[in-house]
Amino acid sequence: MSHLEEVVTRVDATINESVIAHMNELLVELSNDAELSREDRYTQQQRLRNAIAHNGRHHQEEMEARREQLTKNGTIL
Repeated sequence: MSHLEEVVTRVDATINESVIAHMNELLVELSNDAELSREDRYTQQQRLRNAIAHNGRHHQEEMEARREQLTKNGTIL
């Protein structure tokens, strides 16, 4: 398995794990990966950035829905 394939597998696993902190750690790690070409590094980092953004929006939507359910007519239930 090539280094790029290993990185793609790690990125896939990290995205599936859906933990933003781990995605950020891998982003930083990829920044310093001299074995990857600039294009390959950018592609994998973009995948992580998109997953982070999607995860953040999803979390915010869940929190807003929860807040709506907890507050009805302006009072906390």
